[in-house]
Amino acid sequence: MKACNACGKCCIKYGGQGLDVNEDEIAAWETYNPTVREYARNGKIWIHPTSGEPLQQCPWLEKAEGQSTYTCKIYTDRPNDCRHYPTTVSEMVRDECEMIEAHDITNLDRAQRELDRLMADSRPPVQSR
Repeated sequence: MKACNACGKCCIKYGGQGLDVNEDEIAAWETYNPTVREYARNGKIWIHPTSGEPLQQCPWLEKAEGQSTYTCKIYTDRPNDCRHYPTTVSEMVRDECEMIEAHDITNLDRAQRELDRLMADSRPPVQSR
């Protein structure tokens, strides 16, 4: 499994689909980054602060100038849905994640352990599948 190359596929795919947000995340944003809190409504995020309409894309995703990679302007304050992604190798395959390699698909258990190791700082390991 490769390290994340910041291709942005996950952020583009899920960034406009009303990801879930919990009260703890909202409280942290209210304290540390109130602007992010403005995009949360009724347990969902990336809702336009004035119109109340879901956004088509995460407002914090930014394409690096002159690059094919993306950056997250709120990376340290990103919601748990973003922080925990990807959770399973099958999810990565489904989403065409560029971290996945051919040998990962032939040994899913080993690939899942590697993914859990790579994501150890972002989320707890996945329990039995």
